Amino acid sequence: MTCSLLILNGPNLNLLGTREPQIYGYETLNDVAQLCHEAADTLGLQIDFRQTNHEGELIDWIHQARTAHAGIIINPAAWTHTSVAIRDALTAVALPVVEVHLSNVHQREAFRHHSFVSPIAVGVLCGFGVAGYRMAIEYFVHVFTNKK
Repeated sequence: MTCSLLILNGPNLNLLGTREPQIYGYETLNDVAQLCHEAADTLGLQIDFRQTNHEGELIDWIHQARTAHAGIIINPAAWTHTSVAIRDALTAVALPVVEVHLSNVHQREAFRHHSFVSPIAVGVLCGFGVAGYRMAIEYFVHVFTNKK
């Protein structure tokens, strides 16, 4: 299998850059995608970068990753705190998962402190803005390099 990552983004992330920029920053989702593609190219990985506002679509993409990718980076956004279905899908495909959040969810409202994804993720990056995506990609390079 090629060292390929699936990078998934949940609801409302298509509004990055304009939605609460004091929390999420001024970079757009296209900026995040470009950062991820540049990092992956530099580090010798392939990525598939996607965003959806539809939970079932995200779950279908997770299922497809099982045979197409070596790991998943996911910013589940609001589904972090609500979706057992996404957690179950991630568990079912048995791929390493890194959870990413632009903001530090632990400095925010109490309901954002709980994640259904964190307990099954190999790591969680929150509060680093868009740099968290690059850190997640770099983590996978480390993992893939050490497996060889």
